Amino acid sequence: MGEVIKFKKPASRDKADGHALCKSGFHKWKIVTENKFDVKGGKLVTLLRCERCGKEQTKLN
Repeated sequence: MGEVIKFKKPASRDKADGHALCKSGFHKWKIVTENKFDVKGGKLVTLLRCERCGKEQTKLN
């Protein structure tokens, strides 16, 4: 019979930290409050930033 090898559990820093979710399109959007108002073409614009990967998105209100 073969030997049983015990594997170590990966440390928390070795995990993907949710980046696999972002790659699949499941971002965790949060409103950026640094600049309250932005206007584009006469419409109010809200800036959103993903908490995991830092990607930014603008949303017209």
